[in-house]
Amino acid sequence: MSKNWTDITLALAGVFQAATLVDQIAKTGYLQTDAQKALIQTLFVTNPDNTLEVYGNNPANLEVGLRALGDALIQQGNNDHANVLRYVLGLQHIQKKLLARQDMLNTISTRLQQTQHQSEHFGIAHENVMANLADIYSDTISTFKFRIQVMGDFNYLQQARIANQVRALLFAGVRSATLWRQVGGTRFQMLLKRKKIVETAQKLLREIHSA
Repeated sequence: MSKNWTDITLALAGVFQAATLVDQIAKTGYLQTDAQKALIQTLFVTNPDNTLEVYGNNPANLEVGLRALGDALIQQGNNDHANVLRYVLGLQHIQKKLLARQDMLNTISTRLQQTQHQSEHFGIAHENVMANLADIYSDTISTFKFRIQVMGDFNYLQQARIANQVRALLFAGVRSATLWRQVGGTRFQMLLKRKKIVETAQKLLREIHSA
């Protein structure tokens, strides 16, 4: 995959979309189903020919993330985006730790193959699929000392269905963070190249709505 700002922005939008949906469901008990499905599907795309293929070859699947990315980077310091930015940075941090654990990566790969068969039978957003993805996340990534603390309404977060969706989305966020690093993404870009990333996100959004 060639390094360019479109690839970097698309992958970063995937991380922001995961963070945004986690924040949304933790606070309201609701999330945008299409945006969720687009992210969960990325967990089963292992050998893409290009960045966009990971997201179903359709930039519209990342509209939530592209908007969240633009808003958060333009309005840094705005408390409305505090949780989303914290989750994004957390996902990037976890992904870096995961990269050093080949044993854990092997376990994740094997279990994802099993879950993919289940998703083909039940559907990508089925509760059983979400529960399996949540279990993989809990048994692997959640064992790191650093863990993402999700803030929201306790009445929602204590529900098994929502807790599973949160973990599955965080899992998908780590997947996008992996892709983001693979195409040349770095944390410094979010500070030093913020304008370029925002401009690229806005260009992609215009293309989505003119299609």
